[in-house]
Amino acid sequence: MSEHWLGDMTAWVTANPGSLVVALFATAFVESLAIAGIIVPGVALLFAFAALAGQTGMPLAEALFWAGFGAVAGDVASFAIGRWLQGRLDVVWPFRRYPGLIARGERFFHRHGGKSVVIGRFVGPIRPVIPLIAGALTMPWRRFIVFNLLSAVGWALVYILPGFVVGSALASEIKPPPHFYPVLAISGATLVAVYLIVLRVRLGLGEGSWLYHWLEGTMARYDATHRFWRLYSNERPDQRGEFPLPSLLLSIASLALFLALAQLVSVSDQLQYLNEQVLHWFGLLRQPVLELPMVAFTLLGDPPVLTCAAILAVLTLAFRGYYAAALHVAAAVGITALSVWLLKAGIGINRPEQVLAAPESGAYPSGHTAGMTVLVTLVASFIAGENRSQQRWQHYLFLSLPLLPVAISRLYLQVHWFTDILGGLFLGLAITGITRASYSRFDRVPLSPDALANAAVLTWLAFVAVYMWLSWPQAMIDYSPLP
Repeated sequence: MSEHWLGDMTAWVTANPGSLVVALFATAFVESLAIAGIIVPGVALLFAFAALAGQTGMPLAEALFWAGFGAVAGDVASFAIGRWLQGRLDVVWPFRRYPGLIARGERFFHRHGGKSVVIGRFVGPIRPVIPLIAGALTMPWRRFIVFNLLSAVGWALVYILPGFVVGSALASEIKPPPHFYPVLAISGATLVAVYLIVLRVRLGLGEGSWLYHWLEGTMARYDATHRFWRLYSNERPDQRGEFPLPSLLLSIASLALFLALAQLVSVSDQLQYLNEQVLHWFGLLRQPVLELPMVAFTLLGDPPVLTCAAILAVLTLAFRGYYAAALHVAAAVGITALSVWLLKAGIGINRPEQVLAAPESGAYPSGHTAGMTVLVTLVASFIAGENRSQQRWQHYLFLSLPLLPVAISRLYLQVHWFTDILGGLFLGLAITGITRASYSRFDRVPLSPDALANAAVLTWLAFVAVYMWLSWPQAMIDYSPLP
């Protein structure tokens, strides 16, 4: 039944292209509306309408705006309904038919507070009820609107961009490179498996693991090692005595991999062959419809964007009295910038000459990848450190996602070799690991979000928008492939 209804709806919009704006707005509105979002196959409809937008030549910005506007309006309507029905959600139809869902939404909101409006937008089962719950629990209107608008930007990109790209690809008759789908599937599965294994190993080294207890006992046998263990152990009342073994081993292992790769990258014929094959494959993949998102991703990793994020983070932490955290973030940024500059100049590997204006610095390691790795993994580690151990992997996984498109964009735009990306990743993980290990001895009070932190995030997003707007024309020229 739903399949026929979905097909009829998309067929009608196809026959009436002028109604596409209304369809995007209405679908996003209903998909975000309390309870209705569970019944209506909003995700499938949005993908179909976004694909139609790409096929018919609708500007991406227009599709994102109307879908985002609809989502915001749906959430505001749900929030208003929640305000109106305070204390009566369990007796008013249709909400009384979903007591389990309402209860889950309340628990989620009590656990995450205002952040639940942002997080909940991407969590399937509870997505349509979080604004309703926020209203019923008397969240301030102004605060809800800020979180709602902030989350709508990411939501629109996640829900609209894939369908739009598919539609544009169909309209332009893209011919993917040889073995595109097998390579994509195998690469994606491998990356996910490696990431989960690394994450599982890292979390398995925490307090309570057999390796942790063995090393703790071994270090306690000698006075010097015992003092070292206690010096870097956490001083918080709820984490007293916890040694940063995962962070320390992450730094050591990543640094070892980086140094080994740095030794091999300029002398190994096998690595050079791998680099050339990856470069050739991405060269075949380049299509006009993919240039827009890839240039956007690569601008997100530009030094001014990362530097702005670092400055705002340091100032926010310092103003709130977290001086040790501010100094460690500043040190991590300084070490990253200096080490990337020295390594590029010292190793002296040339970049691929495939674009009109490639950056003039050396290729190895990738500064974009190293900088973004330090940024997202430090943020993930600080946030995860404020949560229970069994929840930390969720923060690491979610907050590390921006790293992947930035790294891939450098390969797609053909300004880096594959080994450059690996080197940047290893270097960034090494710096993050040693930073977190060093900060452990100063970690005495929780780092909690507040209005100043939210303002810093909004300021950074505004800077990113302005920077991309100003840099876009020249970036599109610089990253254009050579004839």
